[in-house]
Amino acid sequence: MNQPRIVVVAGSRRREALSRRVAQACALAVRNAGAEVESIDLDDYPAPLYDGDLEADSGLPEPVVRLQRLLHASDGLLVVNPEYNGSITPLLKNTLDWCSRPNPADPERSGGKVYAGRAAAVVGSSPGALGGMRVLFHVRDILGYLGMQVIPQQLAVAKAGEAVGDDARLRDAAQQDMLDKLAAALVDSARRLRS
Repeated sequence: MNQPRIVVVAGSRRREALSRRVAQACALAVRNAGAEVESIDLDDYPAPLYDGDLEADSGLPEPVVRLQRLLHASDGLLVVNPEYNGSITPLLKNTLDWCSRPNPADPERSGGKVYAGRAAAVVGSSPGALGGMRVLFHVRDILGYLGMQVIPQQLAVAKAGEAVGDDARLRDAAQQDMLDKLAAALVDSARRLRS
């Protein structure tokens, strides 16, 4: 495999979400590390709150099916997470849950098959001094439970409102170096897992 395909997603749908700005810096770093990057906006994949009865009555929502196909075609996932009360955003958890569901109409590209055997990385973002550090552990656990191989490298971007420059790079050189190393490890892991 020459160029692994990595999906980069921010866990917030707010227009001015700090995680979206940090996700741009992550996408650039992953691209520079040698991957094809698919940056997605969860606004493009709206889904109701997961409900087993709704799923039984109506099946999977069409946006979820589209996202499942995109994830299935990828080799890895990088998630940028704001921290909500020390944990994952409801939007991201709901999206991950819906995409984990099997689709009888598309069994080869649904359910656990969209996650299993793919590389993953987590980045936190926060306007505060900790950079969303607490959310990283929660997201790592969820992605690992879904069958993804979460790389050990992670990054918490503090004061995220000021962290990303106009060039879509992190202003702090040490943090940018950490991001570059994370991106390289993710791309290498994705390449090895999917070859």
